[in-house]
Amino acid sequence: MIRIKSVSKIYPGSIVALDNVTFKVNRGEFVFLVGPSGAGKSTLLKMIFREEIPSKGHVIIDRKDVAMLKKKDLNSLRRNVGVVFQDFRLLEDKTAYENIAFAMEVLEFGRVDIKKRVPVVLDQVGMLKRANHYPDQLSGGEQQKIAIGRAIVNHPKILLADEPSGNMDPETAMEIMHIFKEINNMKTTIIMATHDKMVVDIMRERVIALENGRLIRDELKGGYEYGY
Repeated sequence: MIRIKSVSKIYPGSIVALDNVTFKVNRGEFVFLVGPSGAGKSTLLKMIFREEIPSKGHVIIDRKDVAMLKKKDLNSLRRNVGVVFQDFRLLEDKTAYENIAFAMEVLEFGRVDIKKRVPVVLDQVGMLKRANHYPDQLSGGEQQKIAIGRAIVNHPKILLADEPSGNMDPETAMEIMHIFKEINNMKTTIIMATHDKMVVDIMRERVIALENGRLIRDELKGGYEYGY
């Protein structure tokens, strides 16, 4: 489904973010990207979403080279890729319900579809009873659940997450991971960049480790550190 083929990314000033990285992700996999800050995790996620393009190599999704997509095909790609950020990026003047509904409005869904779909998503992330609360009335974990709901409202084939459990207590972090796992169980492919050793070690999913822009480990049912 996703092929990262000999990908390098070099920024101005000869700053190497990724160095000849190659791997593939099959449909329905759950993959953790681990490694220190500056290892290239976020850059890799941005390439899959086509916020960045490789300096060398290819990012291929469903047999299409992402860097070569025309506007129409790029819009189609982004409709099928949900993104969850550490800083939530919720609209402060909208309720939990309205934040998710707005994502559907941007994708030009009709009112009937929005009224049907939003409560389903809110229930899926355990936030149906908090639907009318604004972001400043919600905890960090609750805000992240709404951000996840917003990302999956369009039934994306791929879900990207960048440090989604950052700055959360262990119990809340595992609640968030349980939601991701439920989404993954419905055949959504998940690629998650994280520094959260506890989460990775408990979940025991595939682990791809990066260091200085290079892939140094690719392990099924791995831990945060090699040989865990």
